[in-house]
Amino acid sequence: MSYAVKEMFLTLQGEGVQAGRRAVFLRFAGCNLWSGREQDRASAICRFCDTDFVGTDGDGGGKFADADALADAALAFWGTAEAGHYIVLTGGEPMLQADDALVDALHARGFTIAIESNGTLPVHPAIDWVCISPKAGSDVVQTSGDELKLVWPQPGGGHSVAEVEAMEQWAFTHHLLQPLDDPHAQDNARAAIALVMDRPRWRLTVQAHKYLGLR
Repeated sequence: MSYAVKEMFLTLQGEGVQAGRRAVFLRFAGCNLWSGREQDRASAICRFCDTDFVGTDGDGGGKFADADALADAALAFWGTAEAGHYIVLTGGEPMLQADDALVDALHARGFTIAIESNGTLPVHPAIDWVCISPKAGSDVVQTSGDELKLVWPQPGGGHSVAEVEAMEQWAFTHHLLQPLDDPHAQDNARAAIALVMDRPRWRLTVQAHKYLGLR
């Protein structure tokens, strides 16, 4: 199959357990929780996304004819460093496009593959690091993985405490709480800190790349 990629670039992972790790970020176009158009935001399931995933016009983006072409492009972004090949599949929703052929092609080029998904689609079983970020009002089917990253609080009422308690029973190694980045960021940070203090299974994570000026 062909792949629609919004952008691809080399950076450092800015949040979560893998923060600080050199990584190729591969952002797929398209999402199943919001069209990406501002006129649709108010009626979308996910209404707080701050990422542009529409089209294929970003740096390193484009339409790739097959998995080998996309994996070769990712390898070119990684460069000549021999060790630690790491790629993050993100979006939008990456599981709309990530398939057997792409996973195999990336592994064949030495990449450890991470994914950041909303969890509404099953994650490919051969992906090495699974980060799920559930959105309030969506039906999460991927309830296991390495990292559960919950943005807190979410607009429109967000998740209830009962839903947070239910998430604590999901089979994730790490439970992370990330303050929502919006005009109320300070209040959101205080709310996230309060929840972590009350429920110590969770750990606070921040978007360090935004403070460091990274993409």
